[in-house]
Amino acid sequence: MPTNAPSPFVRPYRPADRDAVADVCVRTAHNGGDSRHLYPDPHLMPALFAEPYCHFDPDLALVLDDGTGRAVGYVVGTADTGRFVQDFRRTWIPRLTDRYPAPAAPPRTPSEEMIGLLYHPERMLVPELAPYPAHLHIDLLPAWQRRGHGRRLMGALLNALRQQGVPAVHLGMVTVNTAARAFYDRLGFHEIPVPDPGPLTYLGRATAEG
Repeated sequence: MPTNAPSPFVRPYRPADRDAVADVCVRTAHNGGDSRHLYPDPHLMPALFAEPYCHFDPDLALVLDDGTGRAVGYVVGTADTGRFVQDFRRTWIPRLTDRYPAPAAPPRTPSEEMIGLLYHPERMLVPELAPYPAHLHIDLLPAWQRRGHGRRLMGALLNALRQQGVPAVHLGMVTVNTAARAFYDRLGFHEIPVPDPGPLTYLGRATAEG
């Protein structure tokens, strides 16, 4: 690698990162891989799993900058899942009803399943997760994985949550994504037993180091 190659670094999210963050979300939304074959609308998955966090909790939105200003990974989260669900219901869903009308029938496609989730943010309110009031999503483009950048992103978010006085954080991951599970295990996350979790496994950890 040339010695003058730009160095990647973690920095706060900026509004100009919106398209790049959305692209990372789409390219990692299917068990860590590209989801475009499942969800043809490139705005759908970011509207669920990235953009509302940047909107409601911009101080907890961080990106991996490739050194040229382009975001190639991100971590987003909220310090208070209950408050986030209220905001999502009250102000986020109305922004999207024209593009994604409320389902009138059971879902028949992956996209329709996701639109159903859009209209049910209360799914995030799982009693067993109450001791872990914050939650997060983290994604990196494949070329930037397994190079320590995910650890740096997660460390920055945990530090930001700790500074806000948040004691613990959780996440929900697709159980079959074993590579992601190994990553979270290395970072000190542990499984949180939840009745009938469906395709997800819930993990949590304290925001304090160790």
